[in-house]
Amino acid sequence: MTMGTRDPATTSAREEFAAWPAEHPDIPLSTFAEAAAGADMIVNATGGDGSLPALSAAGDLAGKVILDISNPLDHSSGFPPTLFVSNTDSLGERIQRAFPAASVVKALNTMNNAVMVRPRDLADGDHTVFVCGDSDPAKAAVTGLLREFGHRDVLDLGDITAARGAEIYVALWIRMAIALGSSELNIKVVRRTAAT
Repeated sequence: MTMGTRDPATTSAREEFAAWPAEHPDIPLSTFAEAAAGADMIVNATGGDGSLPALSAAGDLAGKVILDISNPLDHSSGFPPTLFVSNTDSLGERIQRAFPAASVVKALNTMNNAVMVRPRDLADGDHTVFVCGDSDPAKAAVTGLLREFGHRDVLDLGDITAARGAEIYVALWIRMAIALGSSELNIKVVRRTAAT
């Protein structure tokens, strides 16, 4: 595992990054291209407006899985943000079109980073995480990673066009976080099952 950034020296010099090397000695910091070079899976954890430039800086992504956790948030009118793409397109779809030889899987964009990687801290992991993408093997690889993190309920929404709904949901998630005074939240999708 390697963390990529535009400029490793600048990132290393940031005060908020000072503790990272000591806390994660086995995860080096490199350029986007160096981090992506030997990876089978790329995690796009950039701000939505920086996703395409960052992935382009990563070089040749053919054959790789891109786990896209970004959201197309537009902060130009303040908070809460709106979306710079929605309804008839999504950021996930734009990324897939930009990198047709890669397999984009939208997931984890409907929760904060603590819940992403430590789902068992919230309801012992019994809440829903969504995946969508055009490649079943790529979705299986991402689902395997999610289960390693401790996610117990992974719901496959279908092809990459389902990213539209997952990204639009973020507007509701932001409002729930405001109402609850915490961003460590998630939902559980439940359904009525047929009587046996």
